[in-house]
Amino acid sequence: MTLKVARRGNIPPFIVMDVMRAAFEREAAKGDVLHLEVGQPSTPAPAGVIAAAKAALDADKLGYTDTFGIPSLRQAIARHYRDWYGVEVAPEQVFVTTGSSAAFVVSFLAAFDPGDRVAVAEPGYPCYRNILSALGIEPVGLATTEESRFQPTPALLDSVEGGLDGLIVASPSNPTGTMLSADEIRALAGYCHDRGIRLISDEIYHGICYGERGASALEFTRDAVVINSFSKYFSMTGWRLGWMVIPADLARAIECLAQNLYISPPSLSQVAAVAAFDCHDELQANVARYAANRELLLERLPAAGFDHLAPAQGAFYIYADVSKLTNDSEDFCRRMLAETGVATTPGLDFDPHRGRAFMRFSFAGSTDEMDEAASRLAAWLG
Repeated sequence: MTLKVARRGNIPPFIVMDVMRAAFEREAAKGDVLHLEVGQPSTPAPAGVIAAAKAALDADKLGYTDTFGIPSLRQAIARHYRDWYGVEVAPEQVFVTTGSSAAFVVSFLAAFDPGDRVAVAEPGYPCYRNILSALGIEPVGLATTEESRFQPTPALLDSVEGGLDGLIVASPSNPTGTMLSADEIRALAGYCHDRGIRLISDEIYHGICYGERGASALEFTRDAVVINSFSKYFSMTGWRLGWMVIPADLARAIECLAQNLYISPPSLSQVAAVAAFDCHDELQANVARYAANRELLLERLPAAGFDHLAPAQGAFYIYADVSKLTNDSEDFCRRMLAETGVATTPGLDFDPHRGRAFMRFSFAGSTDEMDEAASRLAAWLG
């Protein structure tokens, strides 16, 4: 007898995770891999966070918490919005989650019904469209262009046939590192408000910017769901902790969904994360290193043959047009790993239609690793 396998799992893989597995396998066999494939800081969690976690292990029973998160962390996050953006956020609006990934799941479930249509930029973070698809929600790809820095615009949204129920924006973006200006976010927020489109703003790379600061959608609307994370700027990927600022009309739905799906975020991570907001000096040193890595790669990648690059205004990614080098970036990245030990991600992960002509470099590692990777790639393509 053949047992049923649900169709909702018939979604594309998160290719970067497959690449990371291949990189780990090569690393185990040959011990020589430079990890430019995964968007994970190579720095540890801030010292204050680690100290708080050690203290909690000794003093706290670390049981379930309220589904919304512990009060002290929600208060710290609310203060963060006042200090960084000049926006008053009540702690009651803050919902702590098991990473931003859980925030995407519960916000999509709360805001959209099966069959609803949600616009996502292409190229963009693949898990948006894959989670939406698994939930029976239709992702509507927006073929963004270099002229708009691979970001959605009201004009592009106007070109969509059939209407929209939602829009996901990310600034800084993964994989391009490009950002929306304050005026552009204001325009998109107004567009969505006027048409009854739910805006979801992914702001997990805020704090990692190389010029103007990242503007939050909360500066222009309170109808949006704003999602952030401790993984990137705060260098706490494995702690699996994120948060949302949620509008009042979604609060109870999100709470009920999270109660049933997750119970509560990890209690140890929550207690420790309160200290993260007192560690900005250490975190800014991390950003300075990313800036040095970015400068190095933007200078040396063109000399190695990667001469068509997105502007990388934030995050720790460079998105490269490699159409002069290959028409199959997946195979190209596979050969690059095998022949040079440099692991990168093919653009097909981020853009199912045009991604074979693109690839992504992550510069979240050390500057020495970026220098060595650039040297290997120049020799490989030279």
